Amino acid sequence: MAFDRLIENIVKMQNPTVAGLDPKLDYVPESIKTKCFEKYGKTLEGAAAALFEFNKALIDALYDIVPAVKPQAAYYEMYGWQGVKALCDTIAYAKSKGMFVITDGKRNDIGTTMEAYATAHLGHTDVAGESIDAFGADALTVNGYLGTDGIKPLAKICDSDDKGIFVLVKTSNPSSGELQDMKLETNESVYEHMGKMCEGWGEDLMGKHGYSAVGAVVGATYPEQLGEMRAKLPHTFFLVPGYGAQGGGADDVKNAFDENGLGAIINSSRGIMCAWKKQGLTEEDFAVAARKEAERMRDEIVGCIGKIKLG
Repeated sequence: MAFDRLIENIVKMQNPTVAGLDPKLDYVPESIKTKCFEKYGKTLEGAAAALFEFNKALIDALYDIVPAVKPQAAYYEMYGWQGVKALCDTIAYAKSKGMFVITDGKRNDIGTTMEAYATAHLGHTDVAGESIDAFGADALTVNGYLGTDGIKPLAKICDSDDKGIFVLVKTSNPSSGELQDMKLETNESVYEHMGKMCEGWGEDLMGKHGYSAVGAVVGATYPEQLGEMRAKLPHTFFLVPGYGAQGGGADDVKNAFDENGLGAIINSSRGIMCAWKKQGLTEEDFAVAARKEAERMRDEIVGCIGKIKLG
């Protein structure tokens, strides 16, 4: 299963983190923007080219120490089809460097529409008898609140194409509790029930390292719930947002891991992309700064959870 590959990369690198590639033009060094604008003008083509050049430099700086990247689709879609092409190119470039790619799209629908989303982001599109990867990511974030009808098409692709999904369970945003913390008649919270559903959806998609292809998004900004979910969802791999710029630290995420230091991957986006600003470096040193921040984050987390090993 897809998460077996991710787990093995995490153990090899001793690094349970993922770099979020959520680029804005404000984050891109002026030298890159100038070059791209000179070629394409101040157009969507120019903006998309700048994002891709920025991403390539970050990937080059990180691929040998960080096992995965997570591009957020919205930051590319805002630049039209040109931005979507930059997303596609970013996924391909990261994979060429051996990185596991999680597309953060939070897709949510049912039936044939969800089949189309699954095919686009994880599967193969049929073009007159030719089977082609449209985007080719290894995993996709999804919203499971339409129920099983929205997950079945994804589970089918996970099984046939060796892919994974991360279902929103307990998100990191401040208002998440308005719905997710509500109690059901069973006295369990909505997010607990969603977590149990993830366990069920993954029963037939188990990997060799004890985790299924159906993962969960559980935020670092709610560490108690993170630990609670780890105990209740022993076969569900976690994607944990909220570290760094959103306020979470190593102590907040340590409960996401099992006794072997597995079971979760921690995301940092702005913290890595914009590290040069925090470190007081020049724009030209943004890739060096990103690597230093990725190493610092890795060391801080592993310092809390200990050596990561296969069970």
